[in-house]
Amino acid sequence: MRVVLVGLMAAVIAAPLAHASFRAPAPAPLEVQTASLRQSGQDLVWSVELRAPFSPGALRAAGRSLCLVIAHVGDGAGSGQLCLIGPRPGGRTPQLQYRPAGGTGGAAGEPSTIAGRVSRASPRQLTAIFLPSAIGLAYTSVRWQVTSTLARSHCVTPQAAPCVTLWPATGALARLHTPRPSGCTATGPAFIPGITTPRREIALTFDDGPWYQTPQFLALLKRYRVAATFFEIGEHISQYGEGGAIERRMLADGDMIGDHTWSHINVTGAGPLAAGQIEETADAIRQATGGFTPCLFRAPDGNVSPALIAEARSLGFTTIQWDIDPRDWALPGSGEIEGNVLANAHPGAIVIMHDGGGDRSQTLAALPDIIDTLRRRGYTFVTITQLLGMQLIYR
Repeated sequence: MRVVLVGLMAAVIAAPLAHASFRAPAPAPLEVQTASLRQSGQDLVWSVELRAPFSPGALRAAGRSLCLVIAHVGDGAGSGQLCLIGPRPGGRTPQLQYRPAGGTGGAAGEPSTIAGRVSRASPRQLTAIFLPSAIGLAYTSVRWQVTSTLARSHCVTPQAAPCVTLWPATGALARLHTPRPSGCTATGPAFIPGITTPRREIALTFDDGPWYQTPQFLALLKRYRVAATFFEIGEHISQYGEGGAIERRMLADGDMIGDHTWSHINVTGAGPLAAGQIEETADAIRQATGGFTPCLFRAPDGNVSPALIAEARSLGFTTIQWDIDPRDWALPGSGEIEGNVLANAHPGAIVIMHDGGGDRSQTLAALPDIIDTLRRRGYTFVTITQLLGMQLIYR
């Protein structure tokens, strides 16, 4: 059900709360001292400082929550709430869990862990950084509040102290704008065959677009709040890129664009041929996006050589391989594609699939179950630049 900010919280505290006789200091929700929500490049940055120290891992046991409630500007309708939760088993870093507001007449959606970076400068403070697309937002202004609730089983307050806090008292405005990245910086190793990370992150990548089915991939990824990386063939951009609308949409959705050569030929010999194929594609991406210069390169069919890797790095690129290949280009069936990805998934995995170069209906059909299953396993989806910690450059 679409609801206003306060209405969104009413679902949490709608029923009357029982009272008990006073025996000890009553438990209470967390008290916010200050908070902010702002945009930094493609990311949203949520910062909050509480009046007392707190442990993210102890929130659930104490019956408490700490959430960011977001509503659309204008009608005040609820988008959902992003809550801090404890680390996954065996982990140390707090996680972010998003629950969308329900549609008209419906209950709130199922919660899911999203990709984000959480840091703490002190026991009373935390900062969370995440893409708007991870919580189903476009770059439009929103209203927000920070809320902390106390579960009914813990809310035994004889002085009728509140079992929910809201800060600020009315929704604050965060003015968002479509970011205009101008590039990224190739840092770290010149060649990435795959990585291992302690974080349960996974990167979906798509080759050989843009293509006539690419808009379907973008719509599906947006619906599932997943950011991905697209390695594009230069000569396809003028034919299927809708005058650059496809590439601009990718960046606006938080996706990343990489270089996959101009015409998908073997460039392992490096030299002028390879440089021309890479540079001509980078220029086509720049023109399509209105100024974005890619820093990720993937060789056609994964055919690399030390000379090609060095050539690409000299042009400002990191060469990206993969470590999960469901061979979707061979049309093995959506079940085979799904099974391959799920059987080989691991933290830090780079999955290669295809949005172009042929009929990609099987890949489209496999993606929903891949995404849902990996989310149930605790994975979040990131772009290659996020996975590698690369910094984007903005105008």
